[in-house]
Amino acid sequence: MFLHPKRIPIRVGNKYIAILNEKTAATMDLHPEDRIHIKTSSKTLTAILDVTERKELKDFQIGLYAETWDKLGLKKGKKVHVNVAPKPESDTYIKEKLMGKTLTKEKIDAIIKDVVEDDLSDIEMTYFVSGCFTRGLSDNETVNLTKAIVKYGNKLKFKDRIIMDKHCIGGVPGNRTTMVVVPIMTALGYKMPKTSSRAITSPAGTADTMEVLANVINEAPKLKKIANKVGGFITWGGGVDLAAADDRLIRVRFPLKLDPEGMLLASIMAKKFSVSANHVLIDIPMGPEGKIKTKKDAKHLKSRFLSIGKKLGMKLKVIFTDGTQPIGNGIGPVLEAIDVMRVLKNTPDAPQDLKKKSIMMCAELLFLTGKYKSRQTAEKIVTECLESGQAYKQMQRIIQAQGRKKMKKPGHHQMNVFAERAGKIVNINNKLIANISRTAGAPKDNGAGVYVYKKTGDKVKKGEKLFTIYSENKVRFDDIKKLPYKNTYKIN
Repeated sequence: MFLHPKRIPIRVGNKYIAILNEKTAATMDLHPEDRIHIKTSSKTLTAILDVTERKELKDFQIGLYAETWDKLGLKKGKKVHVNVAPKPESDTYIKEKLMGKTLTKEKIDAIIKDVVEDDLSDIEMTYFVSGCFTRGLSDNETVNLTKAIVKYGNKLKFKDRIIMDKHCIGGVPGNRTTMVVVPIMTALGYKMPKTSSRAITSPAGTADTMEVLANVINEAPKLKKIANKVGGFITWGGGVDLAAADDRLIRVRFPLKLDPEGMLLASIMAKKFSVSANHVLIDIPMGPEGKIKTKKDAKHLKSRFLSIGKKLGMKLKVIFTDGTQPIGNGIGPVLEAIDVMRVLKNTPDAPQDLKKKSIMMCAELLFLTGKYKSRQTAEKIVTECLESGQAYKQMQRIIQAQGRKKMKKPGHHQMNVFAERAGKIVNINNKLIANISRTAGAPKDNGAGVYVYKKTGDKVKKGEKLFTIYSENKVRFDDIKKLPYKNTYKIN
């Protein structure tokens, strides 16, 4: 049937969406979420259908969102031909996963291909995530999912024999080790192309913090040039089409915070595989308020990482670290960037826990190459690189190559929180301190967050400053005052 297209000046992301009024939809026997083929004289695309009761859309008129209109290259006055499109075969495979069947490489490939080509609706992708969550993914399924995600996205290839990468499971405020590790390892002559995430539920992701200093949205060809020129980069994974399917699946996982273990592993490993990493360090912080709460859970995850890494041909090391308190002092993009630069500059006020953990991680990566007889030797080389200023100079090269930004100051609205009693700090509530930082405006307001002065084990006097809350919006302090912020530190 030929219909009159009407442009709807709204962008909805990567999806191709069309709208019919109820009468036209009924005439064509179409329903919401059906797929339709929309054809012009030269182009055809598949769109997801929505149906409206509103009068703005006339009979035998089809509303096209901006992406769909632009993709078809339409001009006013032109008609389009619309007919029903068959459901993709991958729908059948998603049902199989929901029923508990093990999917073959070919079936996983088909699902991911349809995800990338926008042939699956959000509902269908959600069912796939649900199937993986309730039925699980075997190691072979996880490896095949990893390879499919990389296959249907760009991949950066390098001639270097050793390509390094690292990943932290997360759940710890601060912990901005990537921004110290990458300049150290690239200063030592290793290739380290690092894609990082933005915050979803935390006060800042590595990409949010790096964006305070440099541009983090770059196309794959530019990133390859940057890595070949200065040894590496720190960029936002969502800003470059290296694992497009993963970004779409993360979007539908987010509302219910669904993290199917196999899908989580595939997501992490796909990001590494897409930059050709073959020497990878995985950091699993453990703590009662973190993502990984017990040693048993950490060991289980470690065994799966090692198994999948082996199947992908990677040399992979998994470490367990302390996830009971923030790493560094700053929590929030600008405050974390200040920490990183202090560590790289070797200033007296640099957070020593961030420095120590970064050095340890670099030493583990060096030791993974097999070129060093002991971790102590590797750690000495790393420490010299950092304390000599080489790593700081290298960070400046990376920032310059990605596109330098003028660093903002922390939010000018501030509130200090003081110890109400003298004693020893026995616990810091990670979840609460992250919640305070987000309520202050982080990561959207990148100058917002919390700067802590005391850590677990420190002794404090009554009235001594524990932390400062920064915000770019004074109104937010009214919301912060509703939180039990005085319970952030436990002092005995």
